[in-house]
Amino acid sequence: MGNRSRLGRWVVFLGVSLSGPLPLQGQAPRLLSTDSLAAWLADSGPGRSNAPTILDVRQSWVSYLQNHLPGAAWLNIETLRAQDRELPFQLLSGSEYAELFHRLGTSPNNAVVVYSAGDQFDIDASFAAWLLASAGAKRVYLLNGGFAKWELEGRPVTQRYPRRPPPDARFKPSSFLPAVATLDEVRGAVAGSGPLLVDARPADQWSGAAGAQARRGHIPGAVNHPWKDDLEKPDLALVWKAPDALRAAYEAQSITPDRDIILYCNSSTEASHVFFALKYLLGYPRVRIFTGAWTQWSEREDLPVEK
Repeated sequence: MGNRSRLGRWVVFLGVSLSGPLPLQGQAPRLLSTDSLAAWLADSGPGRSNAPTILDVRQSWVSYLQNHLPGAAWLNIETLRAQDRELPFQLLSGSEYAELFHRLGTSPNNAVVVYSAGDQFDIDASFAAWLLASAGAKRVYLLNGGFAKWELEGRPVTQRYPRRPPPDARFKPSSFLPAVATLDEVRGAVAGSGPLLVDARPADQWSGAAGAQARRGHIPGAVNHPWKDDLEKPDLALVWKAPDALRAAYEAQSITPDRDIILYCNSSTEASHVFFALKYLLGYPRVRIFTGAWTQWSEREDLPVEK
């Protein structure tokens, strides 16, 4: 039995077993269970050409040195964004992402699995997955439950660094096409132009009870859907809720697939988590992220704030 056929028996997304091999061409990013990844690595072996590129986006480099998944390369999430003139936390250029992703050993054609620490930091994995897909990566997977679930299940970890053959192709800077919304588009939404604004921050920040910025509250008219509401804890690790539960929760807030949706948070990481749910897991057609975020909006004293 070939590698692809063996792997197909183990593919589990959101707790649903799928028959057949993993798609090899372009697809939306998906969740990958720890069972599926363990079987994939056992079938291919880290470092072989048919093994996925694995990216560890935990914030602590010390954690990576202590232990990480076999074959995983470390990516500091903060290398994916930087100050752009007056605005912090902005996206880089397509050429910068193309070079960075190539250095990590991935290409548009090979599968890449991203994992964070899990729990409070699942947003780091969804942010990296969003940017990889935006740069043209055809097969992107987010490890459901992250490192926390992998470790709790007693699965193998290592201190060895990855050794992979060179990528078979390079990302093209011109392929970087993230789904983003501009400040003017957000202002238009506030004025009633049509798009629905969704705030992915915790409820206390949306209400104005908490926040690090000079002004607290939210963009007028924004619906609050905290990113962490999309997770549950059936055992000891946070994992994604099933699609039916996700869909019901969003539709209960009138966040429906017929709407043009603009997401925001403080720095795009939390918004990327809601983007992952709406666009990749539920198939909503029109979803964008306002990368200026609440950080830009709240600093502009000429823009209204609602509490």
